[in-house]
Amino acid sequence: MTTPDSNKSPSWEGAKPGRLLATLAVGCLLYFVLPKLAPLPDGKLFAGTAGAKAAAAKPGDKGAKPGDKAAKPVDRAGKPAEAAKPAAVKPEAAAKPAEPKAAARKPVLSAKELAAQQAEAEAKAKLEAAAKAKADAEAKVKAEADAKTKAEAEKLRQSDWVRGLHLFAIFVATILGIILRPLPMGAVAMIGVGLTAITGTLPVTDSLSGFAEKTLWLIIVAFMFARGFIKTGLGTRIAYFFMRLLGKRTLGLAYGFAATEFVLAPVVPSNTARTAGIIMPIMRSLARAYGSNPEDGTARKIGAYLTMTCFNLDLIVSAMFLTAMAANPMTQKFAADFGVTITWNSWFVAAIVPGLTGLLVIPWVLYKLYKPEITETPEAVQMATDKLKEMGKPSLSEWLMVAVFSVVLVLWVIGEKSFGIDGTTAALLGLALLLLTGVLTWSDVLAEHNAWDVLIWTGGLIMMAGFLNKIGMIPWFSKVVGASMAGHSWQVGFLVLALTYFYAHYFFASMTAHAGAMYAAFLGVAITLGAPPVLAALVLCFFSNLHASMTHYGTGPAPAMFGLGYVPIGTWWRLGFIISLVNIFIWVVVGGAWWKVLRLW
Repeated sequence: MTTPDSNKSPSWEGAKPGRLLATLAVGCLLYFVLPKLAPLPDGKLFAGTAGAKAAAAKPGDKGAKPGDKAAKPVDRAGKPAEAAKPAAVKPEAAAKPAEPKAAARKPVLSAKELAAQQAEAEAKAKLEAAAKAKADAEAKVKAEADAKTKAEAEKLRQSDWVRGLHLFAIFVATILGIILRPLPMGAVAMIGVGLTAITGTLPVTDSLSGFAEKTLWLIIVAFMFARGFIKTGLGTRIAYFFMRLLGKRTLGLAYGFAATEFVLAPVVPSNTARTAGIIMPIMRSLARAYGSNPEDGTARKIGAYLTMTCFNLDLIVSAMFLTAMAANPMTQKFAADFGVTITWNSWFVAAIVPGLTGLLVIPWVLYKLYKPEITETPEAVQMATDKLKEMGKPSLSEWLMVAVFSVVLVLWVIGEKSFGIDGTTAALLGLALLLLTGVLTWSDVLAEHNAWDVLIWTGGLIMMAGFLNKIGMIPWFSKVVGASMAGHSWQVGFLVLALTYFYAHYFFASMTAHAGAMYAAFLGVAITLGAPPVLAALVLCFFSNLHASMTHYGTGPAPAMFGLGYVPIGTWWRLGFIISLVNIFIWVVVGGAWWKVLRLW
């Protein structure tokens, strides 16, 4: 017997055909056409892997350098010849007049002596000829070996150029796939990783190398901490605590949400989970409690202001902590490829002053630009108090979560310098403690699918961008763009680069896709222009979060917050652009002064 459902054909669960074809078309076009259209650059611009190896192991410089001692003359045997010394002249001989001498007579040599002398001269000539022939032969062999080595290096350079173009094509197609989403982000990245190996662009061990990055595992473990905050209810308790503490006025409520974001950000690496999962439900309930509903035209009472404020606060704290957003460790790894080391602590120290300034200023700016109709909210304090009573006293799991979080946070700040424990090791220690105490179970770890999704797409993008740098494509791009900006100071050049990087986010629907596509290249150009490497790396890291304020699609929480319906699209874009200017001013001016104190420039 058949049921109505059994007659239905199963729905298609594969890739979206139109988006998939567009992604494949761009990827194939670049893969096959670029090597034919892009000529091999000059060796000074593109050295390839052979040039990188040669630069890493430079032989001793040949030829005299300024300040070197003058080279000694050598004799025919190649030994240093002694410089001719002036003959010593006795004083008596110099004082006496020269006496006439008898004309020297040449001795008369016998035929036998002449023959011996001639034979000696001939033998000497033969030895010199043999030595010259041997030297010529050795020079010829060396010249042939040098020519062969040069030819092989040139062949390898040409091969690296083609390989780099192929990897670039796969990389662009992967980024486009992440934007268009014919499949989930992790699936797109996994296909891209597979293509690098299948096409022979990279050995399979290199294709999989991105998943071994320790900074990537730091963010994976941070996802587990986020699950602990949500499972125990500690995250919600913190939000209601700050609401009760600061919620008498609407502006105070905004600062309460800012404090909540600041506390949760170090251990909740998904800005979507943090804002859409913890903050947004509380904010929405609060707005509705005050009669602010988008359906009946009362959005401006309080809901619209809180929506824009909470969204922008999320972006600021995402920029403040290495573990506050999933793509941050990816930019950290890109910086490491240029020899720039960024730790959890160094990121936090550099961001703390401009970040706290932003958390104080942005709610006030939005309050002035988009002032809510309700400015006094005493009921919010009572609401938070009732919710906390309903939750009861903190459970043992909550206290254990606080204790583990405190230990890990201390180790992130001082662990590497004081105990030699880096950020990833500290995070793994914290996860072990959560498992041992039962705050999290292994089922919880396996169920955190967002973490494993991040592992796949972040690892894939880290690998591709890293090998674009190793092969020489990013250094080539940096030299070409840097040469076009010659004549400008690094301050002007870097400001132009940073602003271009920031406002290019209008064309991206993902902070990850934006950073993956542009971060490494722009950092390379900045360093080529003479910008301090650590400063340039950090500023681009911070901008990789702040630029999402401008649109309603620029990052994961944006569609969720916009979807509440409190803020019209035109208002969102207008306020987003104004906030982008305020953020740039804070992080360039206030941040620049702070970074001067830290001697980053």
